[in-house]
Amino acid sequence: MTEEHVTEPADDLIASVFARDCASRHVMGDVTGRWGGLALAALHDGAYRFNALRRRVDGVSEKMLAQTLQALERDGLVRREVQATIPPRVEYSLTPLGERVAAKLKELIELLESEIGQVLAAQRDYDREHAAGVR
Repeated sequence: MTEEHVTEPADDLIASVFARDCASRHVMGDVTGRWGGLALAALHDGAYRFNALRRRVDGVSEKMLAQTLQALERDGLVRREVQATIPPRVEYSLTPLGERVAAKLKELIELLESEIGQVLAAQRDYDREHAAGVR
């Protein structure tokens, strides 16, 4: 009788988001995509039911939020819990890894929000220079 061996990732695997075929690049896309970062940051504040999360992440369609949450769940960042009620309630929360990723995103969000005046000034300067044809 032969033993079956499950292939596990090598312990010495070095992930590099800059490498085309690295799995971390796909996860980075899920986290930093248009809605992924916002969903993770919102869930950092606590668990949400789907429609409450959709209201929190203003502008996301039902379809896009569902796809985003599904991708983040597959990546191990979001937990989907179906509660046995009538009608069934579905609640989304962060996994421990999702908590760590969301904390970093919240830091980035806070930095961007605190420096938005500087960003807007840079955009005005850029637009003014390029409207005048200056380079």
